[in-house]
Amino acid sequence: MSKIKSVFAREILASGGAPSLEVTVTLESGATGEASVSYGASAGSKEAYVMVDGDKSRYNGKGMLKAIANINGEIAKLLAGQEASNQRAIDEAMIKADGTENKSRLGGNAMLGVSLAIARAEANEEKMPLYRYLRKTYGIEGEIIKLPKPMIVMIEGGKHADNSTDLQEFMVATMGERPAKENVRMEMEIYEAVKKLLKADGFSTNVGNEGAFAPGGIKSNEAPIQYLVKAIEAAGYKPGMEAGVSIDAAASELYNEETKRYALKLEGKEYASEELINFYSGWINKYPFVSWEDMLSEFDWDNWPKLVEAINGKFPLIADDLTVTSLKLWKQAIEKKAATAILIKLNQAGTLTETVDCCLLARENNFWSVPSHRGGGETNDTFMVDLAVAVGGEYIKVGPTRGERVCKYNRLMRIEEELGGQQ
Repeated sequence: MSKIKSVFAREILASGGAPSLEVTVTLESGATGEASVSYGASAGSKEAYVMVDGDKSRYNGKGMLKAIANINGEIAKLLAGQEASNQRAIDEAMIKADGTENKSRLGGNAMLGVSLAIARAEANEEKMPLYRYLRKTYGIEGEIIKLPKPMIVMIEGGKHADNSTDLQEFMVATMGERPAKENVRMEMEIYEAVKKLLKADGFSTNVGNEGAFAPGGIKSNEAPIQYLVKAIEAAGYKPGMEAGVSIDAAASELYNEETKRYALKLEGKEYASEELINFYSGWINKYPFVSWEDMLSEFDWDNWPKLVEAINGKFPLIADDLTVTSLKLWKQAIEKKAATAILIKLNQAGTLTETVDCCLLARENNFWSVPSHRGGGETNDTFMVDLAVAVGGEYIKVGPTRGERVCKYNRLMRIEEELGGQQ
């Protein structure tokens, strides 16, 4: 154990070319930890506040100097001399100092960068892999470590691509038990099969924000599902047994709060909530689904339980924008039976402790937690992978190409190598 000597932040670039921030924490022992913070192009309205400068003369207003000044000033002073192993107390001290519901005074991005860097520094101090340190810190020791499976975005649309689908992400998720490196290999073979199928039908195979294909001119929101099932077969695997399909509709982006209707441009229709549920329900027994995510808006709470009923336990309904890695909203979703799994995004919560608490609540209820990348502003940080391993996440959701995506899978395979069967 060692006390915090210094906290320092700098501006870096995220995957979309706009800035993010990176934090270095140095302990009195000399141990250090670094972390960078991602953010999303498509974001829930209740996420922790991403503080940007708003100065249009610099990075079109997206600079991070204000958040960095908060880290190097107030937060650094607040935490100097604190015992780095007291992660929960450190996070609570920052939350109290911020004093707002959504971390808008200090910035959720500022607080998270510090929170994660401190955890890394203390893990290095204790000479432990980060996932083991997280298990120790949050009392998850004593169980066999189970590695998460990959849930890989293959076709993307919505806010993540131009002139593609209304629904935001179509994914392939491996099924069954096998080594992580074999799961990753399977996924990449299926990804190559998707490319060949799209090319054969005259679609562009340029990639979108998340490194997945973004085929402009695709004719329906059902077509990507069909492509993915064909690709699983073309790669030599059995749909529904070895790999299946997951969807993230990001339906909040399709929802009009005034009319209470969802606009699907490819179908040329607007749907009331129950009509949209009926539309989706036609797919349930037709395709080998592993999960659905955000199929309804975050402002449509009353209809989420109806969708859970329609799915009837065949696969989980994952909440993302609905719950935004908020313990309060996740508890509400569980009580209302509005979702049966939660997507986990570190920057939605704004501190490590709040994020882990959401994962632990999922564990208590035998629900999946699925740590995820961000669409428009991802970084090369791999903390989410160690988190998934620590909390027993069922899947990690990440795109298939681009360095800021594949580094997550490389980290997963490295952890498997470290464990060497001795889990």
